[in-house]
Amino acid sequence: MDSSLKAQAAKELLGAYASRQPIAPLTETYPDIVFEDAYEIQKLQIDQMLAGGRIVKGHKVGLTSAAMQNQLGVDQPDFGHLLDDFFFLEHMPIPMDRWLQARIEPEVAFVLGKPLKGPGVTVAEAIQAVDFVLPALEIVDSRIKDWKIGIIDTISDNASSGGVILGGSPTRLTDVDLRLVGCTLLKNGQIVGTGANGAVLGNPINSLVWLANTVGPSGVTLEPGHVVLPGSVTKMQPIAAGDTFVANWGALGSVTARFAKEN
Repeated sequence: MDSSLKAQAAKELLGAYASRQPIAPLTETYPDIVFEDAYEIQKLQIDQMLAGGRIVKGHKVGLTSAAMQNQLGVDQPDFGHLLDDFFFLEHMPIPMDRWLQARIEPEVAFVLGKPLKGPGVTVAEAIQAVDFVLPALEIVDSRIKDWKIGIIDTISDNASSGGVILGGSPTRLTDVDLRLVGCTLLKNGQIVGTGANGAVLGNPINSLVWLANTVGPSGVTLEPGHVVLPGSVTKMQPIAAGDTFVANWGALGSVTARFAKEN
């Protein structure tokens, strides 16, 4: 895929953000697109967003469960960027007018206290770099029509990133075994999903290690204060105006996302 086609694909995805009208899968529009093209298309969009004054505040890792990897026919996760305007306060009404087809997932969030740069990052180094973890809800959104995505489409589309709601109860890694922590996701008071962190590459810290070692060769450092979302422990749930979601994480506390009602 030549540079002009990659620039065109990035322009179409940026246009979908602006118009709130999803586009056809890139794999249909650009049949010659390959894995490496997808990350370049993602970077073209992020570069333009940063040029407009937005700031990278972290990263998300997706496709971390065996079920999702099998569904898309891949054997590794993917990643996207979290920008400053992706973060919303819990309990405060969140407007729905910025997303096309939003869904939500519960995750733990790593907050870094030290820089982390690969390649060669070990689990021990990753643990040392984490200041604390928070309960989190990730809003995922696709600029691809009807969520008809494969791995190349979602990577190109910033790993289907949409937004983040962080809880306010920090926990040190020394105080908890993340693998054993489970989550119950409630939608308007009804349980809609349960899961445990062991489903995230066996341990969410593995997701952080993978991310650092994947972005490091491109010169990217995971910075202190940055948030890393390692992957969901349940299936995505659709969001409608007026919905309230609560993720109960036991020893890690809980986090609530309230979505504004339609006017």
